[in-house]
Amino acid sequence: MNQLNLKFSSLFPTEMFGFFKDVKFSLKALINKQKTKVLFAEIDSDLADVLFSFLTLPLGKIVRILKKHYGDKALVFGSITTLYDGLSNLESSHFWTEGGKQMLLDPTSSFIDECRRLKLDIGDNQPIKYYTCENLNCSYHRTSNLGMYYDTVRCDCGKQLKKEIPVRNVPKADDGEVFTIKTATFLISDDLQILPNVTASIKQIISDLGHMDIDGTELRNVSIGFNEIMDLLKHSLLSPTPLSNLVLNKQISYKPGTSFNRIWNKATINYITTLKVILQKSTKKFLFAEAEDDFVEFISSFLIISLGGVEHLLGANTSLKNIDNLYRSAAFPIDGKYLSQGRYRLIWPNIPYGYLSKNGLFSLTEEGAPKLCYCKASSTNEEYLYCSKKLICDIKCPRGQFNYIKGPRKYMVKDDLTVTPLCLTSYINTLNEQKISLSDVDELELKIGSQEASSILKASLSSTFALSMGLNHLIMKQPKQEK
Repeated sequence: MNQLNLKFSSLFPTEMFGFFKDVKFSLKALINKQKTKVLFAEIDSDLADVLFSFLTLPLGKIVRILKKHYGDKALVFGSITTLYDGLSNLESSHFWTEGGKQMLLDPTSSFIDECRRLKLDIGDNQPIKYYTCENLNCSYHRTSNLGMYYDTVRCDCGKQLKKEIPVRNVPKADDGEVFTIKTATFLISDDLQILPNVTASIKQIISDLGHMDIDGTELRNVSIGFNEIMDLLKHSLLSPTPLSNLVLNKQISYKPGTSFNRIWNKATINYITTLKVILQKSTKKFLFAEAEDDFVEFISSFLIISLGGVEHLLGANTSLKNIDNLYRSAAFPIDGKYLSQGRYRLIWPNIPYGYLSKNGLFSLTEEGAPKLCYCKASSTNEEYLYCSKKLICDIKCPRGQFNYIKGPRKYMVKDDLTVTPLCLTSYINTLNEQKISLSDVDELELKIGSQEASSILKASLSSTFALSMGLNHLIMKQPKQEK
């Protein structure tokens, strides 16, 4: 087991639950006469903020916290889980830096400040810390040798940046509002539409439900805490009725989705790559893809994009209906006065500073570099940083060469986005496992642009057949070969 996997097996669930064990939320759920469905529920602003915070979670972080909370019983999150596991199992030599690999497997949210004001933060967001050279007598300038992640980059002298350096005059948090107005209450539908608690919202929910007989309905008070919020996150990714699953304890057999409607969107691109797809000639069955490092770089970037970022890229039309509804609740509210200015960052999110890859297929925007100034007290030699209006310090990025994946190198990418180094043995083993002869193998070279990139991303959210579904429109154009 490599070092990153050892770090991963920390006592996260116990520690995290211990910190939030006393945090409880109350909701009033209206349940149908048959006791089979939650029609809607009334929640306060604190719980609404926590639900909106689902949109701040990077995809890689979702896999990580679900694994840590549920262990071996964690759900398979489309092809994102297998993408995560494949990258985790790759040797560090396939990455420009060990720190870059760690960034993919434990991505930082760009909403740290907001999420640390939540009543309950399931994203394990920690305050940003800065590190400088562990050599106290280093002759190189501290201003150009600062890092944001412990032991992931080196000073110009060759030593690791391990010495934490405090930040003074950090701006104080605002009045506590995160994504909603503190005095507001909200209604939430079974599929996670969040609406202000006004008459128009009730009419909309009833209209969405169609003909509904309210006779015999039950109003139930429900108390939920950390475990239930984690369950709700889990249900929201795969169940069409996450609130009913939670409140009524309805068990669902979670199976990765197999249906997929490709969408055309207006996402712009800044790079085009190619992908060699290996098919069974007689059936057009997708076997695997032979990919350059730039394609692996592209799919690796899925892990650093937040759910809100995915919604923004795909026009609020993903394969995750509940998350679509959460996003639309922030983007197109019935009455915006019940939401804070923070909602605009939810619907137009950036990725954290230092995470943007130069070979990305998506048009992503990165947060600006922290504006910090280095200072050393003359009387005590104490080193510290303070917030500045100008960019004075240069923060080193652990990613390396502006990319994560080291190249040139070829990889085998399976349909579920599992990445392994390409070699003759893996090629032959894959064919043998499926009992396919070399004479029944066809190679198809595809051009990957913005439409294909969006289709693969969308498919990866709910299906373990991300490549074949995302590229099906190209694969099916090829004439079928006779046996």
